[in-house]
Amino acid sequence: MGLKESLVNVSPFVYMLPKGTIQGQKVPVYFYLSEKLFEPLEEDAIRQAGNASTLPGVEKAIYVMPDVHVGYGFPVGGVMATDIAEGIISPGSIGYDINCGVRLIATNLTADRVQPVRKELMQEILKSVPAGVGSTGRLRLSKSELSEVAVKGARWAVEKGFGFEEDLQHIESGGALPNADPSKVSDFAFQRGAEELGTVGSGNHFVEVQCVDEVYDEEVAQRLGLSMGQITIMVHSGSRGFGHQVCVDYLKIAKDALKKYNIDIPDMQLACMPFSSPEGQDYFKAMNSAANYAFANRQILGYLTADTLRRFFGLSWEELGYRLIYDLAHNIGKVEEHKVDGKRKKLLVHRKGATRALPPYSPDIPPAYRDIGQPVLLPGDVGRYSFLLVGQEGSMSMSFGSACHGAGRLMSRTKAKEFVKKEGLEKVLGGLVVVARGKGTVAEEIPQAYKDVSEVAYVVHSLRIAKLVARFKPLGTLKG
Repeated sequence: MGLKESLVNVSPFVYMLPKGTIQGQKVPVYFYLSEKLFEPLEEDAIRQAGNASTLPGVEKAIYVMPDVHVGYGFPVGGVMATDIAEGIISPGSIGYDINCGVRLIATNLTADRVQPVRKELMQEILKSVPAGVGSTGRLRLSKSELSEVAVKGARWAVEKGFGFEEDLQHIESGGALPNADPSKVSDFAFQRGAEELGTVGSGNHFVEVQCVDEVYDEEVAQRLGLSMGQITIMVHSGSRGFGHQVCVDYLKIAKDALKKYNIDIPDMQLACMPFSSPEGQDYFKAMNSAANYAFANRQILGYLTADTLRRFFGLSWEELGYRLIYDLAHNIGKVEEHKVDGKRKKLLVHRKGATRALPPYSPDIPPAYRDIGQPVLLPGDVGRYSFLLVGQEGSMSMSFGSACHGAGRLMSRTKAKEFVKKEGLEKVLGGLVVVARGKGTVAEEIPQAYKDVSEVAYVVHSLRIAKLVARFKPLGTLKG
């Protein structure tokens, strides 16, 4: 019997892999899925989550979001918490693209003004915003300058003129994680990151011009400054080669640490080290450095895109009505307090393709949003929708305060390209405005390659992990 057949449907949208199903399993694994999303659930994704449940110091349960798919060692969409004194930190369970995340910006523009000129607008954005494999930005930074970015995060970008002081109040952790130490980052990571700050990158990363086309909660939408027909900008990018190299470097260190600390794991991709060990602390400090690079990166990208809209329509910043709604991470490890067996406990929460979804009145939510819950951003594919939700109380008991991060892949990149080759790119895109410096990435990122993000959003909304607030329709997308 396969692992999929071992899953128990314990309640609507909740499937459990019982403790003991896999040898050495310390905690159960919960998958949050609708019937429609259960169907494409991969056996390997179940096994990866099950393998993680055997790691030292893992607490309470492993939680897997509805946008789940196979990742490196740990599934994308996975949430795992470990005891900070006796548990491990796992680079693969945070991911290669450290602090890959999403930013949403509101404007005063409306769809009726942008729709007729969206092709021309996207061409201007293509000129202004560097994107793609090996893309380099306007900035050429020395190691000392990059070290400053790694500590200051988004604040560094604001100080250089890329945005505004009030932006920092609407970014997770204020746009800079503490405990960053650039001395724990390799010279090669600095080399890779030197010319990539302010670039989108490749794969599923994008800059998108969207419009609000559905509002589910008028009161919360109003508090966030959103209304029907309004133009928004969404940015999806991360720490580029800087963060990737941090992960590569510390995976090697983690593999060496297994023998040193007598850690037995079922899959070498889950290589880890005790969080409290010198190796674990070094990785944590390097990871925070890469996360801060990513916060600065999205700060620059959001500003460049908004400035392009402003100039294209001949507006002042006041007329544009630029306002950062929120910026969050969805590949990260954070020390947080959570309730386990009725007691508050400090844990290291690994989120890989999962984002915080803190409920109202959580102290880590910016003051402006504290009474409505943390904004949760779910980017979709280039042809359908993206969503904004706010965290709800259910997230604390069901997922260590976490929600999903997007649509989740349905088709591999190879299969997507084969599909495009068979059907033709123009037919597949069906009139969508997608710009890129090469057609390869566009072929990999077609709408058909992804799950329906509305189904993903519906699951977390139904479970009261996060509440639906608004839906955004893409008008034009820049892909790497």
